Amino acid sequence: MPGKTRLLWLIVLLLIIGAIVQGAVLIRRGFSARDTPSALETYLASTTRKLAVPATAGDQKNPFRATPEVLADARAHFADHCATCHANNGSGNTEIGQNLYPKAPDMRMPRTQNLTDGELYYTIHNGIRLTGMPAWGANGKDDDSWKLVLFVRHLPQLTPEEEEEMKKLNPKSAAELREEQEEQEFLNEGTSNIPAKKPTYHNH
Repeated sequence: MPGKTRLLWLIVLLLIIGAIVQGAVLIRRGFSARDTPSALETYLASTTRKLAVPATAGDQKNPFRATPEVLADARAHFADHCATCHANNGSGNTEIGQNLYPKAPDMRMPRTQNLTDGELYYTIHNGIRLTGMPAWGANGKDDDSWKLVLFVRHLPQLTPEEEEEMKKLNPKSAAELREEQEEQEFLNEGTSNIPAKKPTYHNH
């Protein structure tokens, strides 16, 4: 028993020393969001997320089925609300997603896909503190978030055609809207300079 106690205290001591060293490194390097989270931070974040989801919420069942209509609705919602950080294909490979801390995850991977429907719903609906993930939907019943859970499940099988369709639904920046407007004005100006074709009359 004394041997086990000594081993336990040794482990605790090593953890404390490790935390002090990690803290010293962070103080010297600063807290840049460009850094990749350490293994310890990643583990703590994953553990915190699991603890943040109540057991009863994790056991919830999705009231919707993955019908073509439901997936189309969720796909449009994802393109408009989520793709800015997560990308249309769920890879997280966007300018915003990769500059968050921690970075937006690749939701096609097991780390996300192995979560239960209830855990995914809770994460979408309530967000995750100390990350860039906000809470979505109003309090109470949130059908959109349940539909998004089905689309997250569909991400590993997303087709190029579906992804291309989503691009048309992505939010546009002010610069993109201005560019579209200027292009449209240019096209309209070119059309207005074309003389109207005179009607042809036939005598019968």
